[in-house]
Amino acid sequence: MHDNGFQKAARAGLAVVFLAASPVGFAATAQASADALTEAAGSYHIDKTSSIRFAVDQIGGGGIRGSFGDYKGSFSIDGRDVGKSTVMFTLYPKSVHANEARVEDFLRSDAVFDAEEYPEVTFRSTAVTRTGGSTATIKGVLTARGKSRPTELQATVTERRGGAIAFHVTGSIYRSPYGMGVGTPLYSNLVQFDMTLHGTRN
Repeated sequence: MHDNGFQKAARAGLAVVFLAASPVGFAATAQASADALTEAAGSYHIDKTSSIRFAVDQIGGGGIRGSFGDYKGSFSIDGRDVGKSTVMFTLYPKSVHANEARVEDFLRSDAVFDAEEYPEVTFRSTAVTRTGGSTATIKGVLTARGKSRPTELQATVTERRGGAIAFHVTGSIYRSPYGMGVGTPLYSNLVQFDMTLHGTRN
C-alpha cells in the first residue's frame, strides 16, 4: 500500500534520528516539532480530494480491494496538548467502489454493509496520543450496522502547507463483530484500511 509514502516517512524519521544525535540537533528538532504543532493547530474539514481505501485478503492470494467515494469528516488539532485533539468522520457504504459491479452490489447488500438499512459508518475519536514528531495513535469508536466497537488508527503527517494538512492513516478492523463475517475463513476477517486524508483549516 503506497510504498512511496512509507519510504518517504521512513527516510524522514531516519533523518530526525541522526539529527537528534547531538545536543544541538535535539534542540533544533524539538523546536521544529513545537513550531509545527503550533502552526497546524486549528479546526479542519476533510476534503473530497482524500482517499479512503480498504482491502480484505483471500487465502491463496487476491481478495477484495475497494474504496469509498462519499464521506465527510472533521478534526481539530490542539497545538499545546495533542491529547485534546479530536477526529470524526462518516463513510457512506452506498458509495463503495471495487472495480466490479457484482462485488460492489454484494458489499452494499445485507450480507455486508447493508447500506439500505445502515447508510452510514462512523468513527469518533476518544483519545489521541502523540507517538513522534509527526505521528499519533488515534483511539476511537467505529460504528457500523448499528454495532459500535473500539478501534485504533495510526496517523502520520505527510504534508503541511498554509491552511492545508495531509495525513496517512492506517488501521485494521475485524469485520465479524459488526455482523460482516460472511466469507470467512476463505476471506480474511481483517479489513485493512489505508487512507490519505486532506484537511483544510476552517
